[in-house]
Amino acid sequence: MTTRRILAIDQGTTSTRAVMFDDKAHVLATAQVPLKQIYPRDGWVEHDPEEIWQATLKVCRDVIAATGGIAGVVAIGITNQRETSVIWDRATGKAISNAIVWQDRRGAGMCETLRTAGEEPRLQAKTGLLLDSYFSATKISWLLENVPNARTAADQGALAFGTIDTFLLWQLTGGKVHATDATNASRTMLFNIHDSAWDPDLLALFNVPAAILPSVKDTSDDFGASLAEHFGAPIPIKALVGDQQAALVGQAGFREGTIKSTYGTGCFVLINTGAKALASKNRLLTTIAYRLGGVTTYALEGSVFNAGTAVQWLRDQLKLFGAASESEAMAKLGTGTSRPFFVPAFTGMGAPYWDADARGAILGLTRDTSAAQIVRAALEGVCLQTQDLLATFRADGVVAKGTLRVDGGMSANDWMMQFLADISGLVVERPRNRETTVLGAAFLAGLNAGIFSSIGEVESAWQCDFRAEPHMGEAERANILSGWADAVRRVRGPIPGNP
Repeated sequence: MTTRRILAIDQGTTSTRAVMFDDKAHVLATAQVPLKQIYPRDGWVEHDPEEIWQATLKVCRDVIAATGGIAGVVAIGITNQRETSVIWDRATGKAISNAIVWQDRRGAGMCETLRTAGEEPRLQAKTGLLLDSYFSATKISWLLENVPNARTAADQGALAFGTIDTFLLWQLTGGKVHATDATNASRTMLFNIHDSAWDPDLLALFNVPAAILPSVKDTSDDFGASLAEHFGAPIPIKALVGDQQAALVGQAGFREGTIKSTYGTGCFVLINTGAKALASKNRLLTTIAYRLGGVTTYALEGSVFNAGTAVQWLRDQLKLFGAASESEAMAKLGTGTSRPFFVPAFTGMGAPYWDADARGAILGLTRDTSAAQIVRAALEGVCLQTQDLLATFRADGVVAKGTLRVDGGMSANDWMMQFLADISGLVVERPRNRETTVLGAAFLAGLNAGIFSSIGEVESAWQCDFRAEPHMGEAERANILSGWADAVRRVRGPIPGNP
């Protein structure tokens, strides 16, 4: 009998990947293609949707071929970079422009206008989000206003909008299914997370026609099937989920109070708040963790825009090392009398600051500051941003139950994870399978396909690979946090030469 398999697609900010899992959630094959980053102006970030689609086809075909063909592949699960926005022609399936990436800041002016008009409290009450260009609404509005003829075509029903999950679903099904799931919808700034519906008032506020929006389904649901021409036979599509929510599922974060922190391009900390959509008083986000069987589970989230980008910058721009993995060895050498602070605000700062105008800086440099110290400061800066978020959770009265579970590429750095434990005061655990985002998509697809019988079965599959306990003294910790707070204040203040 052919073993049942799950094809999981992870379309991220810097790459497109497919992973084939067996019915025990073991990895059978992986394929990955890097994604070109397009920077038309300062603060603008774009992706080519056609590049994403072609890469998706390639990596899926590669893992299917590597695991003996299509027989036994019973489900597809898709996880994706959230908020990134695409609008395409319904007749051709071709995008009308590049996708505007979640990091993009071109909508900041519109957000400021609406904030000045007093719209943020109403928006936050409906969506759980803050008024920021990070989310999809201003991206959609910008595309409709700035791409020639887009507004007219949208009003005529000729265009479709989607986050990347929706765009891939459309392409896979040959335009038969235009849908998203509740997690991705909750990141658009157009979706009422309490009513689980697109909000007419918000559509009017951002001048977005309802006709371009996808239907919204459960996270684990029936989303049609891929065309036979893509992979040799149709494959049912059983789950769509935003990447950070997928990571929470992959970390078995089903219980209220469970918390995870993902380190990729950005850093994202989510804590499960159960059936309660908690409103933050400290500029965190209330979001949908997942929706299963029509029942919504919520989370509180803190989002840091730049984490892995700091290491990429040190590697690609400063040429301090050849591979990101070398940063750990350099950080261990980064001792000395000075302690620089690296605030990686390349595209502004996310929670809890939400400062679109902040820009990155390295502060506290002296004549004897070494390259190793700068690398160490970059890794520490990511952990210190995480600590900012954890402190904000506590200020909102939300306390983690158990350990801080970490994942993503940077979590492979043992030195960094130990510093995270020291500066946060929490026990840090890394799972055996660090790629929890794609694993979460597989779990959700497998639940709908009957491969996994229950959430309990998913929980039992989680295994710890690395554990770090805090050892730093309180005086040293307080000194570092004070220096970090001063560095952040300086970055957010007026700096000569900033646009």
